[in-house]
Amino acid sequence: MTDALNRRDLLRRAAAGGAFLTVPGVLAACGGSSKSAATTSGGNKTLAKTLRFSNWTLYIDVNEKTKKHPTLDAFKKKTGTTVQYTEDINDNASYFGKIQGPLSRGQSIDRDIIVMTDNSRYPSLLIKKGWVEKLDKSAIPNIKNLQDALAHPNWDPNRDYSLPWQSGMTGIAYNDKLTDPILSMDDLLENKKLKGKITLLNEMGDTLALVMLANGDDPAKVTDATFDKAIKRIKAAVNSGQVRQFTGNDYTGPLSKGDLSACMAWSGDVVQLQADNKHLHWNLPEAGGDIWTDNMLIPKGGNVYTASVYMNYVYDPKVAALIEDYVNYICPVKGAKEALQKIDPAVAKNTLIFPTQKMLDNVHIIDAAVLSNQKYLTTWQNLISG
Repeated sequence: MTDALNRRDLLRRAAAGGAFLTVPGVLAACGGSSKSAATTSGGNKTLAKTLRFSNWTLYIDVNEKTKKHPTLDAFKKKTGTTVQYTEDINDNASYFGKIQGPLSRGQSIDRDIIVMTDNSRYPSLLIKKGWVEKLDKSAIPNIKNLQDALAHPNWDPNRDYSLPWQSGMTGIAYNDKLTDPILSMDDLLENKKLKGKITLLNEMGDTLALVMLANGDDPAKVTDATFDKAIKRIKAAVNSGQVRQFTGNDYTGPLSKGDLSACMAWSGDVVQLQADNKHLHWNLPEAGGDIWTDNMLIPKGGNVYTASVYMNYVYDPKVAALIEDYVNYICPVKGAKEALQKIDPAVAKNTLIFPTQKMLDNVHIIDAAVLSNQKYLTTWQNLISG
């Protein structure tokens, strides 16, 4: 959307200030390599002066007074490495479109870490094409803190090329000043009172999964028939004017401002938006939702050692807790919840951040084969760009 605002400008986390005061205390406790260890272990393993990191908007801790990132400042203090942090990812497809040209020509994209989502085809595709570097696991002893459920994805079975940044759930957000509760995809797609006041996500895996579940079909086992049925239903909602637009992260501005009554949304976004707008709500659709993971990868030409040392740093539970206190997605690091209970118990208790088993039983992962099916991808692209 042309008037979309940066989420960092939209969201102010009043509780964040107190938590960030604990950062200096974390420095001595962080696991992993110190600067001296980094320059002596393994010969040429020397940290770069700058780590170049591309991420999605509002996906790391921010001090709202200074607009700085406390954990990045703490990393520099600990290692001497400055993090050049860029919020330039709005959706997986458009970002891949930016980087595929230089990577295909063997050129650097001037990044050491990028973050991409596993319910898109792109993490797997980057690995298959040889466009990402293997992690230096010798520099990541804190990999032991990775949640067991995330340790062996089929596209990177041993986590040789990736580590989760955050996970999240896809569901429905609505504004209770503008609509009654929207608890199902049926309501979102067909309630005439919402005509022109909703958006769907442009990530095929997200939208397809939720519509298939509403149709009574299994998104983990997609067939041509169930795919076509879902596409037909989405197309009907588009043609009727029910759907205003397909979006990436940029639904957050209109939702926050009241320009949308309801939309498909990612759980962590709404947790953050609720800090400034108590009328916003998020729920898993009655038929079920989607779960996904955003993953850190090192593109070809990136500094493997420096990136790996940073990954180790954020896998310290105390550092992960500080990031989580602002980001509010599902944390992949064991021990972070316990650390967070000490600095922000309310966040630690939030079930959108640490879901209940009942919630986890009601989320699904899209069939991986769909994400690389060229026929499906072309159909989807034609739909969202039409």
